[in-house]
Amino acid sequence: MSNSRAAQPPIRVAILTVSDSAAQGHAEDISGPVLKELVDGAGMQVVQISILPDKQEQISAWLHRTAEAANILLTCGGTGLGPRDVTPEATKQVLDYEVPGIAEALRAAGLEHTPHAMLSRAVAGVIGEALVINLPGSPAAVRQQFEVLHPVLPHAVALLHGDTAHDDERKPPDEC
Repeated sequence: MSNSRAAQPPIRVAILTVSDSAAQGHAEDISGPVLKELVDGAGMQVVQISILPDKQEQISAWLHRTAEAANILLTCGGTGLGPRDVTPEATKQVLDYEVPGIAEALRAAGLEHTPHAMLSRAVAGVIGEALVINLPGSPAAVRQQFEVLHPVLPHAVALLHGDTAHDDERKPPDEC
């Protein structure tokens, strides 16, 4: 008997760095390239890399537009308490629904390294069939949190594409 599991959809990732100084060319984007390296190393395909200033309307428009081209949208930066940190608001503006467990797990992982992780306002959620996850702007925090995040991404993408069978339902009857 053949396994009835649907083929795993390809994991296409878009990366957005949110930084006024990097968008204006006054500073180098470090977190975006770190995130690209991690995504590539996890065997996922990076389909877009962008840099935008801390402007809510621009971030929301990018997320909405890019959700058609990628099934995972990763942002880095703009998640703190500063007056220009608007990534969470921009993200919530376009989400169909939130996935709070991801943001909670990432904050918990961050707390293992610094108490400042509790100041993160990062969110995660879904636009259509795309998973959106806000990460911090620090390259070290991006590395730490991606280590926690990347094992669940294939399953999340499969779920968003309708593959909701549990592992025991995917096994042929003689293997259960």
